[in-house]
Amino acid sequence: MEDGWLVVIDPQNIFAAPDSDWGSPFFADALPRMQALAAAFGHRVLVTRWMPTADRSTSWGEYFAAWPFADRPPTDPLFDLVPEVSGLSPHPTLDLPTFGKWGAEIEEIVGSGAHVVLAGVSTDCCVISTALAAVDAGAHVTIAEDACAGSTAENHAAAIQVMGLYPPHITISGSAEVLERFS
Repeated sequence: MEDGWLVVIDPQNIFAAPDSDWGSPFFADALPRMQALAAAFGHRVLVTRWMPTADRSTSWGEYFAAWPFADRPPTDPLFDLVPEVSGLSPHPTLDLPTFGKWGAEIEEIVGSGAHVVLAGVSTDCCVISTALAAVDAGAHVTIAEDACAGSTAENHAAAIQVMGLYPPHITISGSAEVLERFS
């Protein structure tokens, strides 16, 4: 296996449930690819969760006012990982109150300048935010496009197009290509 890590971003009920205001209609299609990638990466898998713990005196207060359904305690089952991803990573879940998950927590595990493959939800929010922060920190990023789920097909395509503007920092690949490269 090439020296890389898989980061599965926010595979939670809030983004997977069809009746959630933030549920991606493409989550179920992307999930088997997330699982296949995780199986190939073994112990080099991290899973993140978005948590509603941001300081409400900042712009997050306005955000939660706009999305009151998500303004719940972090123990609410809405923020649980979907059952199908339990056990994908031997590492503790990284719980952060930010769209972008890249930061000291991940970099301490994967190392500076690491190669990371991103999968998860939502392509047009947390995935793109993580990717851009990661490249700013010097990471090499591959987006497993078909292992990501956007809020809509159009928003997914737009996020992929924007991330595709960042070569050589960001590479857009299908999960089959990622599996070939990293196995």
